[in-house]
Amino acid sequence: MRRTVLTTLLALALTGCSFVGQDTPCAQADADSAVSLVWRPSDFGGRDAATIKLCVDDTCRERASGDPDDPFGSVSVRLPDDIGASTVPVKLTVTSAETGDPVVMDSTRARLTEQHPNGTSCPPTVWTATFRADPDKGLTSPKGMKLQ
Repeated sequence: MRRTVLTTLLALALTGCSFVGQDTPCAQADADSAVSLVWRPSDFGGRDAATIKLCVDDTCRERASGDPDDPFGSVSVRLPDDIGASTVPVKLTVTSAETGDPVVMDSTRARLTEQHPNGTSCPPTVWTATFRADPDKGLTSPKGMKLQ
């Protein structure tokens, strides 16, 4: 009997459970405040046919459009973690690798939303917005983007 009780207590201690109903411990997922952009590489032609550039305020990140066989590409601009529920200017420029000419240009203001990757009572709290780069519409919602 004593061995069963000790085994049960040890199992509960190792899993983070307790008899007094304490909340489970916070997970260790990390996240950053950021504005992110996703796209289908096939939307922009062959391998690395375009450069996708995302700017938020005065900070920009860019990368090649990628392999058309890949389901999606992405780039993010990191924001200060304490940015809060603010609105930030976002600019997209897609440039043809062949000609160097812009093929898509769009801008908007992103309203950042609060995210808690480990649950509402656990850190971190981050602020994010996500867009899709569409070759015809520019910056759009990523909702409904079906991976091929």
